[in-house]
Amino acid sequence: MFLVSLKSLKGKFILLFAAVLAAVIVCSVISPDGSGDNEDTSQINTVSLSASTQDELISFISSLGYTVKNEPDTVEEIIIPEEFDNIYEQYNELQKSSGLDLSRYKGCTAKKWTFTITDYPGYEERDCIKINLIVYGKRIIGGDICSVELDGFMTGLL
Repeated sequence: MFLVSLKSLKGKFILLFAAVLAAVIVCSVISPDGSGDNEDTSQINTVSLSASTQDELISFISSLGYTVKNEPDTVEEIIIPEEFDNIYEQYNELQKSSGLDLSRYKGCTAKKWTFTITDYPGYEERDCIKINLIVYGKRIIGGDICSVELDGFMTGLL
């Protein structure tokens, strides 16, 4: 004989429905184009974070006051860790100082674009200053400016 408990099925159905609802809410908050954001981060300090094309990335860098070579040094996929270790926590603090926050993108796959800045003050004759832009969907969600020299530095974007 085969017995089915309706109470058990009802509870499983409610649990499944709640999980699907939670997933929909998370996806609407973290959407690739940023349209689900509930805060105005499409522009921070009147700087557009749109990153639909390479030209928009170069335009963003230009709006920060820098010139870069027209082609990126590298473009690579990265996975933002689900759990931040101490180093990633410090890196995210750097992002927060620019009005950005990577913690909303834990576990997401993004692209990191690296360009060489050609006119960074004090480093105009060297190719050691890089700007890294982290792009999720069509939006810049993080990044840094750094020197790749032995005694280098790292600073936020804004």
